[in-house]
Amino acid sequence: MDLSVIIPAYNEKESLPELLSRIRQVAEEQRYTYEAILIDDGSTDGSWEAIAALAAADPAVRAVRFRRNYGKSAALYCGFERAQGDVVFTMDADLQDSPEEIPEMYRMVKEDGWDLVSGWKQHRQDNKLTKNLPSKLYNATARCITGIKLHDMNCGLKAYRRDVVKSIEVYGDMHRYIPNLAKNAGFDRITEKKVVHAKRKYGKSKFGMERFLNGFLDLLSLWFLSTFGKNPMHFFGYSGIAMFFAGFVMTVWIIAAKLIHQAQGVRYRAVTDQPLFYLALVAIILGVMLFLAGFLGEMISRSNADRNRYNISDEL
Repeated sequence: MDLSVIIPAYNEKESLPELLSRIRQVAEEQRYTYEAILIDDGSTDGSWEAIAALAAADPAVRAVRFRRNYGKSAALYCGFERAQGDVVFTMDADLQDSPEEIPEMYRMVKEDGWDLVSGWKQHRQDNKLTKNLPSKLYNATARCITGIKLHDMNCGLKAYRRDVVKSIEVYGDMHRYIPNLAKNAGFDRITEKKVVHAKRKYGKSKFGMERFLNGFLDLLSLWFLSTFGKNPMHFFGYSGIAMFFAGFVMTVWIIAAKLIHQAQGVRYRAVTDQPLFYLALVAIILGVMLFLAGFLGEMISRSNADRNRYNISDEL
């Protein structure tokens, strides 16, 4: 099979027939063998009935229905599990992503050898204040932390080599950082393509401003796990050494200053009357606690069943 198109849908009843019609038209024009996998993420507007009718009329349409709303990451995870195409596409169900971009992105994966091609909505049709400006800030932060030079990391329209989607695990809200998950799995041939971004035709956006704060927190979590996930002691150990050393230096300073003043016959405050004493005490305690956290992290990491799971590309 040439390609799989995974479409998470949450209350997008009106847009689904048009979207699938456009995907079918592109596939027929390019003579692709394809499948469209629709994931109903707990819709309450009758989307499942519309999906069931579309699946009954077209054997290329497959569908999965969640009992409740789990989120986009869960939908993509289930879609990736079921995808059989050589090139796997993800696309939002709101008609803002254009199926007409499929042929060029497919060519970039199959002929140019890219592992992942991400869409770049250079000219967004969203509200500039609530969507465009926060999105630019978010993407700039993501580029700095991940090192992946994409202008629109969270674009819903992406094309993947099948090996990529079978080698990564999308969970929580990590759908925003699939390029980084792919990079951590060893798929570093990642690029982008400028794509058309259309105005929403039906319904309204399902995402609010809170997604930007959540996205930033998820980015920090992903950075920590990718950097220190296999060796948590490297983070907690360095932090513990720094805190313990700072507390030790402050303690030595206090004691030395007291001894010097006593030798000179100069009146000096008691050690326990000085704020620096308590700062030193807190620093030493935190240093020890960070060390203990590192040891616990190492024990958990070593007992993890995936500790020796590696992605192997070739074997002779």
